[in-house]
Amino acid sequence: MSMEESKKLVAEKGLRHIAFIMDGNGRWARKRGLPREFGHKTGAATFKKVISYCYECGIKCVTVYAFSTENWKRSEREVTALMTLFSAYLDDAYSDLSKNNIRIIFLGDRARLPSLLVKKIESLEKKTEQGDKILNIALNYGSRDEILHAVNSLLKEGANEVSEEEFSKRLYTAASPDPDLVVRTAGEQRLSNFLLWQAAYSEFYYTDTLWPDMNDEELDRAFAAFGGRVRRYGAVVE
Repeated sequence: MSMEESKKLVAEKGLRHIAFIMDGNGRWARKRGLPREFGHKTGAATFKKVISYCYECGIKCVTVYAFSTENWKRSEREVTALMTLFSAYLDDAYSDLSKNNIRIIFLGDRARLPSLLVKKIESLEKKTEQGDKILNIALNYGSRDEILHAVNSLLKEGANEVSEEEFSKRLYTAASPDPDLVVRTAGEQRLSNFLLWQAAYSEFYYTDTLWPDMNDEELDRAFAAFGGRVRRYGAVVE
């Protein structure tokens, strides 16, 4: 499928929001006899190409799972390398984001992140807040943590009973529609504590492709798979 065909499918099928579980950086590096950090660096370059293609195809919102609340269990060397990568991305991101009218939002608990990184995050969010497309980066994010954060927010506000709509407004993703399609790379088939509430009616696409090898052709296959689904939302479609 070509980009033009993908654009047509995105428009016709109402694919507004795609979310990625970017898995396989470490395995990609290990297959080449390289340290895991090199896989993350290559994966960061892939991330830029993937989100660019998604926006070019007409998708308005992209969410990526960059660092989970469980990823702190990794080696200090790997965690430090990832934080350095995130910081470097923030240093260079504004020109591309503003040029393409993209609003960036970071999902997750910032309390454990390095203070300088938090300052960069807050600055970039402020500078891009007028963008008409959205890039969500889940950083120190866990969906159970997010749900508890929303519950505690409502309790502090004195709520005794809430609607789904009110609850969704307290989630980190309040500015975004629920994901239409969740893509996970590297052959794993689980959510891993990612968007548990928001993905209730998402379609899923799993690929054996490792994240650093993700490309336009594989994205076209994901879009085509989405185009072949019938979204019933619990109803019966004749």
